[in-house]
Amino acid sequence: MHIPRKRPGSLPESAATPESVFVNRRRFLRNLGLGLAGAAAGGALLRAATGGFPSARNPAFAGEGLQLTPFELVTSYNNFYEFGTDKESPRTRANQGWKTEPWTVEIAGLCANPMTLDVNDLIKRAGGIEERVYRFRCVEAWSMVVPWSGFELSKLIALAEPKAEAKFVKFVTFLDPKNVPGQRGGSIDWPYVEGLTIEEARNPLALLATGLYGKPMPNQNGAPIRLIVPWKYGFKSIKSIVRIEFVSKMPLNTWRDLQSEEYGFYANVNPKVDHPRWSQASERVIGAGVFGGRQPTLMFNGYEAEVAHLYKDLDLRRWY
Repeated sequence: MHIPRKRPGSLPESAATPESVFVNRRRFLRNLGLGLAGAAAGGALLRAATGGFPSARNPAFAGEGLQLTPFELVTSYNNFYEFGTDKESPRTRANQGWKTEPWTVEIAGLCANPMTLDVNDLIKRAGGIEERVYRFRCVEAWSMVVPWSGFELSKLIALAEPKAEAKFVKFVTFLDPKNVPGQRGGSIDWPYVEGLTIEEARNPLALLATGLYGKPMPNQNGAPIRLIVPWKYGFKSIKSIVRIEFVSKMPLNTWRDLQSEEYGFYANVNPKVDHPRWSQASERVIGAGVFGGRQPTLMFNGYEAEVAHLYKDLDLRRWY
């Protein structure tokens, strides 16, 4: 994703490439950079024990007709600006002194049950995790297919019991400029913030992900817990969450704050509404050939049947 200067499937489960083909244990540890960060390794092992990895795939979200993006690409080609603006830096930098264990998540705001829980306790309170295969579409017009592990956001909402006046859910990531080079300056007002309407947050597709490919979430992909909203552009799927707050007014999310004419609050995948500087009609499929094959972009990233009703009264060109 370009940072503007602030002016200032059918794939049955058995068709998934075996983990042994993608990566043996030594290679897996090396790719995560855990040899560089023993604390991160301890955290991943703890989450593996408490979170129930490897998680069972939910047959309702098995990814009919989708080809999984290779593990190594999912964990090395992604945006995480806290650790650098290029795609490759997060894998190295997120595993050099940045610790994701212990990690707590605060649930606050307009709810009957505010609480602060260790992420492992939160997983238990939510009833454990499952695996879901989702399309993932970046606003930069590239896409992946990822087997995420996690639990429905609606389960956390049920635990919190939001009040009637809670119309939105605000998500906030960590702030650690000592160990995170990208948070020491730049055009972003840290920490990173995102939001959903309460109806979007309750949709069964909305997932709090704690892992991928049957393993705890790698640091560079948003350990230990991140949001996945598969019908929206990827910047909505905030990484490394520390606070979830129920609020009455639409929160100002980070990218809308940076450049509101280019990045709106809703950020639904829509091939008919182009980014001001590029088309959204098609997408580059990461892993499909040397330069990535292209395919047409689907409305709501292919989840129109599940989410279109949420926007029946909205002009999707205005509320982008």
